[in-house]
Amino acid sequence: MLDFKDQVVIVTGSGSPKGIGKTIAAKFARQGATVIIADMNEEGIKDAVQSIESEGGKAFGVNLNVTDKESVDKMVETVMDKFGRIDVLVNNAGISQKVTVEDMTYDDMYRIFNVNVFGLILCTQAVLRPMKKAGYGRIVSLSSVSGKRGGGVFGGAHYSASKAAVLGFSKNLAREVSEFGITTNCVCPGLINTEIWKSLPKELADKVIDGIPMGRPGETDEVASAIVFLASKEASYITGEEIDINGGSHMD
Repeated sequence: MLDFKDQVVIVTGSGSPKGIGKTIAAKFARQGATVIIADMNEEGIKDAVQSIESEGGKAFGVNLNVTDKESVDKMVETVMDKFGRIDVLVNNAGISQKVTVEDMTYDDMYRIFNVNVFGLILCTQAVLRPMKKAGYGRIVSLSSVSGKRGGGVFGGAHYSASKAAVLGFSKNLAREVSEFGITTNCVCPGLINTEIWKSLPKELADKVIDGIPMGRPGETDEVASAIVFLASKEASYITGEEIDINGGSHMD
């Protein structure tokens, strides 16, 4: 068990019942952290907080629109006023869209980049000041196998490009903030057993599985475990790194 006692961990997009965020938040709570459930989905926030508290964990919900700087700054201010610290930020919030380049509209491109890139940068900017002041911080961002190999399952080219941008941003950030005791890393999940995966037609699902040497989708808990490690004190000498979690579907 990694020790996150007295640490405050923000997980964006962790109120959604469909993705990985809720599992990430629960994993941190089981390690002793106070978890901030930051999301636009108010019902999802309540559900995630109640789920963590029912297991004896500590959680606090904050409404967040990652694309709105005022909302992001208010979230950080709220957390600092209540807890006085931010130890970990997990940039989990993200959206996808299956569309060809030819059919992609400007609005499609803007929407994907606004959440996956600009929103991630806004959240990161907002936590840097308290982390620098404390001389400690962990930032873990979710990229994707699509950002490394160029799609192949759910997202279009704009999604792949946005997830590649996350990798470049994180590496540059690592060079800027390492001297302040802050590490910044990425995880790149492949096919994960979420509601999106379960909605795929069997023919397409079988085709995707054929491209995975391990012969199965990953579980959300497997992604969460890697994120928790990267956010721990034990990972103090790892920064600017990207961890592939894809069952062998992409190797580099």
